[in-house]
Amino acid sequence: MPILSHVKIAVTTNGLTQVDANFAGAKNVVFYNVSHNSSEFLDIVQFKPGGKKGGEGKGAGKGGGCSMMDNDDEATDGVDPLTARVEALKGCAVLFTKGIGDPAAVRVHAQKVFPVKMEAVRDIDEVIHNMQRMMSAATPPLWLRRALGYVEQDMPCLAED
Repeated sequence: MPILSHVKIAVTTNGLTQVDANFAGAKNVVFYNVSHNSSEFLDIVQFKPGGKKGGEGKGAGKGGGCSMMDNDDEATDGVDPLTARVEALKGCAVLFTKGIGDPAAVRVHAQKVFPVKMEAVRDIDEVIHNMQRMMSAATPPLWLRRALGYVEQDMPCLAED
C-alpha cells in the first residue's frame, strides 16, 4: 500500500461550520482533503430526515455534486436510513462526528473509515488543524498511520506457527 500525503475526511454537521451533529441525524456530511500543511474543501452531501440524500441542488464541491433529489412520494418502508450515509463515506479515511451508535460505527468501520467521536462541539477548522498537527508529528496515532498507509510499511508481519 502506498503511503499517502493526504487523507479524505468527512465531518457531520448541521450548521456547516462545526462538528455538531450525530452521524445518524446530521443534515450534512462535509468532505475535505487534508495534508500536513493544507486542506481543501471537496464536497457536501445533504440528507433529508430519515437518512435519505436530498437537497435542492447539487453540492458545491469538486465532486460535481453529491446531493440528489428523491421523490417524496416514494415508499421508504424497509429502507435502512443509514445506508445512504455509510455509502456517502466511500473513499474517506476518517469520519469526525459528535456521536455514532455501535451498529453505525461497525458499518462505517467496515468501509475502512475510522470513526472519531467528538466529546464536544468543535469548529471544523479546529478539527482540521488538529489533524494536521497529528500528521506532522514524529509518530502519528495508529488510526492515522493506518489512514495514511504507514501500518503495512512500518510493522513487520508476524509469522504463524
